[in-house]
Amino acid sequence: MTEPSPAAIDPHKTKRTSVRSVRGSAITSLTLGFSVLGIAFPVTVAVLLGEAPYRKIFVSYPGVDVAVITTVLLVAAHAASLVSVGAIVHLLFLRDAPAQRAQYLSQGFEIRVLRIASGAWALCAGALVIFEALDANGAPLERLSISYALPFLWDASDAPKAWTISLMAALIVLFASYFADRWTGLLIPLWVSAIGILAPVVTGQVLVGPDHDFGGDAAVFQTVAVYAFFGAVCVSGLRVASGRFVPPETLRRLFLLGIIALPLIIVSDAVIGVFKLAGSPVTGSVTGWLILSGGACLAVLTGAMSYGWWQARRGRMRAGALTVLLTVCGVAVAGWIGTGVAMTRQPPPQYFVPTSIEQVFMGFEVPDAPTLLVLFGQWRPNLLFLGIAAAAITVYLVAVRTLHRRGDTWPIGRTTAWLAGWAVVIVATSSGFGKYSAPDFGVHMIVHMSLNMLAPGLLVLGGVVTLLLRASRSDRNRPAGLHDWITWVLHWRVLRFLYNPLIVFILFVGSYYGLYFTGIFGEYMRFHWAHQLMNLHFLIVGYLYYSLIIGVDRPPRPLPHIGKLGYVLAAMPFHAFFGVILMTTPEIIAEDFYLRLDLPWADLQAQQYLGGGVAWAGGEIPLMIVIVTLAIQWSRQDAREARRKDRHLDTGRDDEFDAYNRMLNQLTEREASRPGPRPATQEEPLP
Repeated sequence: MTEPSPAAIDPHKTKRTSVRSVRGSAITSLTLGFSVLGIAFPVTVAVLLGEAPYRKIFVSYPGVDVAVITTVLLVAAHAASLVSVGAIVHLLFLRDAPAQRAQYLSQGFEIRVLRIASGAWALCAGALVIFEALDANGAPLERLSISYALPFLWDASDAPKAWTISLMAALIVLFASYFADRWTGLLIPLWVSAIGILAPVVTGQVLVGPDHDFGGDAAVFQTVAVYAFFGAVCVSGLRVASGRFVPPETLRRLFLLGIIALPLIIVSDAVIGVFKLAGSPVTGSVTGWLILSGGACLAVLTGAMSYGWWQARRGRMRAGALTVLLTVCGVAVAGWIGTGVAMTRQPPPQYFVPTSIEQVFMGFEVPDAPTLLVLFGQWRPNLLFLGIAAAAITVYLVAVRTLHRRGDTWPIGRTTAWLAGWAVVIVATSSGFGKYSAPDFGVHMIVHMSLNMLAPGLLVLGGVVTLLLRASRSDRNRPAGLHDWITWVLHWRVLRFLYNPLIVFILFVGSYYGLYFTGIFGEYMRFHWAHQLMNLHFLIVGYLYYSLIIGVDRPPRPLPHIGKLGYVLAAMPFHAFFGVILMTTPEIIAEDFYLRLDLPWADLQAQQYLGGGVAWAGGEIPLMIVIVTLAIQWSRQDAREARRKDRHLDTGRDDEFDAYNRMLNQLTEREASRPGPRPATQEEPLP
């Protein structure tokens, strides 16, 4: 008699065996894919290229040992940092925990992944501080035996400095992963990790060549999107490979993140590719072939995620299919990392395009003097601020539409203020004003005042936080969403500290003196990423300052109206004094930078005098407008309070005057009951 098969005895056994088989294949595929595409491929490229890439940029060959070790460390550091960011994104935005429990972090799979990945990131970044110092300067490994060699090599190149920042970020993330117990405890690690992953990128190949302002901004968008989405995909893949379940809500949010991130990654990759090729054929260089390889990995991942999203919408996503999907995506991510690291081992074509000194510092040339026609007519898109403005306007308008569909209203004046504020940002950064803000100090101060005063003053009148809270909803029994996240941030102690009026005042006023009178400004103007960081700082600090004074959204530390008025008046002398110093000092701010540009139309003393005048008058005029706005808000609040009291009196719910009269009568009766002479009552009852 034939024995029954195991499947006949237990019909679920075959299914469980199949799932385990798929999971085992996934682990094997991920390991093999990362080993071959992530490590072996870039190492092979580095070995085959040998010393040729170093000779092209006039750097000595440090030896195959330094080249290979640096390549392996780069792969490991990028992979570890990507998984770290992905784990943070999972813990913050992709969990399916109900809102009443999501505020607290559980010691689950993602937090353990974060600890391991951030530890590996810190180790690799620390090693890269040493090996990038050797590799970037063409120094062999034995050079480390010489005393003071490492500090000298570290100071001679940007790469080890960038990895030092990355190391510090990784250590902060690692520390926070052990001590953060609330959702808000991961906000600083998220912000710090963004700095840590961007530092090696913005100081790398995208910093060199004509149009590097386009390449650098595109790289910022791509890096943030790649690390957020690819990292989240990898963490989900690790979760499935370890035999854990991916909740449907987590999967839905992962697909939604992909819908946002993938178009941004594809577009930015195209911009970076065009920038690096610098007009050369795509198949005419190693960089071109690597761009095609990276594009192939991106196409595979996009196709796999699109298919998975389509299957999930139809309700056909099963455990085995999800495992295969995430495995394919994980292998594609490994190929993307390996291709990206291989690209850093070969100088791209834009390195060898004839470049003027203006293009070296700014990415473009400015042959014409900054006349009004030039300032308003010669536009050069600032991709970073255009992207931020587009995202901010889109989110705002979608929220307004959500309110209208619900039957609620939103003041048109607030929408107008929000749109006008971002219009000021776009004009200040993408018109001729933005183009000439680097080579002309006077134009720079106009942009500074626009980003630090005019634009923030309009943006805070938009009430974006109030709008988002009204447009979103919270349900304690459903996974936490936008409403819960905003609420938690508003009650965050760090935000209360940042909104301390004294801290904001020091940042707002001290930025002028600390930036322009310490030499920082001259250093920042030499790099596009630093110039963008400076503009972003102006906008954020201005927003903090004006949100305390005239903002629609209630700040964590609100000031009374009389305090707001004093707050504004206190800042005015500092602006005037700063402007007077600029106008009267014989020393030129950032003189070395402007002399290196050597523009034929430049008059450094006149430009600085104009900049001082702009800082003086341009600082006083917006503050006077703020005072008028504050007075209007104060008057309206008093009118609303008076109307409220009148309504209470009309309905009989406000007995404040009657209570006062009763108190006076009781005092009179008390005095009358006492023996001896009585003083005359000085206060008469209210009629």
